[in-house]
Amino acid sequence: MLYPENSTEKLGFTEVKELIKAHCLSSMGQQMVDKIQVMNNYEQIRKFLSQASEFKSILQNDAALPINHFFDIKTLANKARIEGAFLSEEEFFQIQASLSTVFAVIGYFNEREGQYPNLEALFEHLPIEKAILKKIDQIIDNKGKIRPNASRDLLEITSGIAKAEQDARRKIDQIFKSATGNGWTADGTLTVRDGRLCIPLLAENKRKLKGFIHDESATGQTVYMEPEEVFSLNNRIRDLEFERRREIIKILTQLTDELRPYVPLLLSYHGLLTKLDFVRAKALFAIDIEAEMPGVVSEAKIRLINARHPLLFLSFKKEQKIVVPLNMQIDEGVRIITVSGPNAGGKSVCMKTVGLLQMMVQAGLLIPADANSTVGVFKQMFVDIGDDQSIESDLSTYSAHLSKMKHFVENASGKTLILIDEFGTGTDPQFGGPIAEAVLEALNQKKVKGMVTTHYSNLKIFSSNTEGIENASMLFDNVQMKPLYQLDIGKPGSSYAFEIAQKIGLPQNVLNLAKNKISSGQKKVDTLLVDLEREKKEIYDNKVKLDTQQRRVNNLLAENEKLKSYLEENQKALIREAKQQAKEIITNANKLVENTIAEIKSNQADKEKTRNLREKLNRELQRNTVKAEPVPKPAANDEELKAGDWVKLTDSDTTGQVIEIAKDNVIIAIGDLRTVAKRKRVQKISRKDVPKDIRRSFSSTTNDMAGFNPEIDVRGMRGEDALQAIERLMDRAIMMGFGNLKIIHGKGDGILRKLIRNYFKKYDQVSRMEDEHQDRGGDGITYVYFR
Repeated sequence: MLYPENSTEKLGFTEVKELIKAHCLSSMGQQMVDKIQVMNNYEQIRKFLSQASEFKSILQNDAALPINHFFDIKTLANKARIEGAFLSEEEFFQIQASLSTVFAVIGYFNEREGQYPNLEALFEHLPIEKAILKKIDQIIDNKGKIRPNASRDLLEITSGIAKAEQDARRKIDQIFKSATGNGWTADGTLTVRDGRLCIPLLAENKRKLKGFIHDESATGQTVYMEPEEVFSLNNRIRDLEFERRREIIKILTQLTDELRPYVPLLLSYHGLLTKLDFVRAKALFAIDIEAEMPGVVSEAKIRLINARHPLLFLSFKKEQKIVVPLNMQIDEGVRIITVSGPNAGGKSVCMKTVGLLQMMVQAGLLIPADANSTVGVFKQMFVDIGDDQSIESDLSTYSAHLSKMKHFVENASGKTLILIDEFGTGTDPQFGGPIAEAVLEALNQKKVKGMVTTHYSNLKIFSSNTEGIENASMLFDNVQMKPLYQLDIGKPGSSYAFEIAQKIGLPQNVLNLAKNKISSGQKKVDTLLVDLEREKKEIYDNKVKLDTQQRRVNNLLAENEKLKSYLEENQKALIREAKQQAKEIITNANKLVENTIAEIKSNQADKEKTRNLREKLNRELQRNTVKAEPVPKPAANDEELKAGDWVKLTDSDTTGQVIEIAKDNVIIAIGDLRTVAKRKRVQKISRKDVPKDIRRSFSSTTNDMAGFNPEIDVRGMRGEDALQAIERLMDRAIMMGFGNLKIIHGKGDGILRKLIRNYFKKYDQVSRMEDEHQDRGGDGITYVYFR
């Protein structure tokens, strides 16, 4: 399927496997990683990808899988299979620990039945035989040692050893104390020689005690003696220990015999643990490279969105640099992409990214690309990258290339992916170009799909005029003379040979001489390509500026609509309140007049009484008469305004408080809303001229708005704490009428970013989310826009 055999090294797939192996917990998992191969079975590829995706979801979003111990059960089971053989205490402990892990894992998935179907399939129909574990637990403790009561004989022997050791210790302590009292011992305490506890005696006193001398000091002045009484006790202990060892072997042999019928099941458990270790390592590597599971189809096609080379991504991550994402598509419409552009512009990396990600998907590995990407299945992958000249085979560089081209043309089909770097190089361009063009035409006729890189103009022209082949170029900033590493499909690219040579410092007379040696037609083509790239970059920059301006306009329109709604609502409320007050005043006035007339009549028009009633009526009339407020003089244009001052709009009675002054504009808080007015449209008023109820409503809201910042930095926070902080900020922003939030969460492994964005998706108030511009933080910052 792969040609040549070293394609995996050429594209970096071997390095990817080594990085996955580093995540394995066992040698069995590492062996499975070594066996990873590029497959072409669609169902198998999809199954392996789904397993890795489900395990990645567990690692990021669920409780930790109880995987604590991985031992080579297969080797132990094969040993137990042999009649007469027995497993050691340590080996039984390894089986015990591994089985505990197996049963815990199965229990974990049983609690989440149906949630991870592809991982559950790993142990489908696998019985849980806890009788094995029970048998081992009766003999081996949780520290891997045989239990003292594993058998009645072992318990008696163990007790006998303990008693004999106590007697021996007590006896030697008595003798040592007596010898010390008689002055026979040397300085020091009881010591061990040849595994026996001995008394240090002065050499001249060695015949005063009966016993066995095990050693003497370097000077010969001290001997180390085991007393005769203790010697016999220690021999008894040694005999009991031999008996204990024989009893342990008998118990382990019996336990191994009981385990032997379960050997096939143990091998099945071994397979489950190995597969779990393998899939776990793939999932951890996917998290390292921020990989996702793309859409997988059985057709031979590729559509990559925001794809990144995994090895380059990890390298740049250490240096805190960002990989420029790749977007490309190969299908029946565009089968072959011919990539051109400057040297060191990223052509080879672009092509290797496509090849490596295709290999990874067909090997069941998640890839660092958007989940909306689509990857098909190719039956063959032909690669021609680098110099494969061979002294042994008498092949030059160009001969090696031609040998590969021969294989490509003879064996390729519509299900073949070809990757050819520097197509046609290695010989005289006058002949290499036409040969490369002929090979490309032959491959195109066979409906082959793939990507080639070249500097040859004839291949660029052929690609632009041939159905099924599309030109593409790596963008280059010809103002700053540096590559942008962005693939632009649809037109060829210039090699910028003269521009790069000039930047490096090649003498101008040499450059002029070189320019005079190329044909005028070629010169025009290259100049046209350079001009096209310059114009396209200018258009792109203008588009970015227009998008930014359009966002600002949309925000301002939204704020104006909110302000208009607020004013209309307040106007209606004031009119309703005024009408209600007028109605109450008229009702009270009518009652007062009627009462006054009644009292005058009842007092038969007494002059004094009538005068008092008339004065009371006048007082009530004055109390309910609205006095015309003096119109304040407009504030002088040079009157100084500052944040916190109270102002009134000159063309209305609207009162607000200044939040900020920006040149000729004044930003004013009116209730929970903000507005912007020209400096000449506002006049400063004193605080006492502002009604108390308005001051009270403004006292908290305005201060909050003046000090409110619609931006938050949650880097380093735990996920739950970050969401709580963001929720509080969002509540205040919506209440105060802010149109968007800026959330700085950093890049890292992307876990916090994904958590935050999933959180906002559940709110209807959120209209959309966007990344910051690449130059100002990229996907490490999220802008959230409200409806």
